[in-house]
Amino acid sequence: MPFTLQHAVHSEIEIKKSRFLGCVEPMADREAALARIAALKAAHPAAAHVCWALMAGGHSAANDDGEPSGTAGRPMLEVLRHQQLEGVLASVVRYYGGVKLGAGGLVRAYTDSVASALEQAVRLPLIRQQQLQCLAPYPLEGRLRRLLQAADAQLLAVEHGTAVLLSFSIAESQCAALVASLNEACHGQLQWPDCDR
Repeated sequence: MPFTLQHAVHSEIEIKKSRFLGCVEPMADREAALARIAALKAAHPAAAHVCWALMAGGHSAANDDGEPSGTAGRPMLEVLRHQQLEGVLASVVRYYGGVKLGAGGLVRAYTDSVASALEQAVRLPLIRQQQLQCLAPYPLEGRLRRLLQAADAQLLAVEHGTAVLLSFSIAESQCAALVASLNEACHGQLQWPDCDR
């Protein structure tokens, strides 16, 4: 089962006078991650490197930011994979201390920075959501809203046209049961666009 993080957690380690400021944090997608990295670079203009790794939306990315290829971003990404994390950005800001660490030393420093932050992190099981839409006659809108709320579905949008179009999301594991219960409660008057329901 994949996990995400409850909130951002930071670490700081020093190796041969170089400071490594690590952070692991929940992150929705690559666009948000790039904005966060840009903010880190602006906040640490004297840093030698701001390396990062991202697991989000089934996609991964890693960046060595000038460190020798494969010594920072990729090892950090492997830590996230090994911990089965999803929707998480790992970043490490390095202030160079004047002593070269070598490729092996860099790999250890970056993985240790991420691992140290993860030791303090609160992991949450990642519950995959499914988005659905249903068309309902106007008189059923109130009932549907109450049923969705009772089922802990998240109402995303409501459009009023010739009928009411409700868009919502629910945990994948509860999807089939919710659709069946909505169909039963609304006596077969619901339509499910683009869906075999």
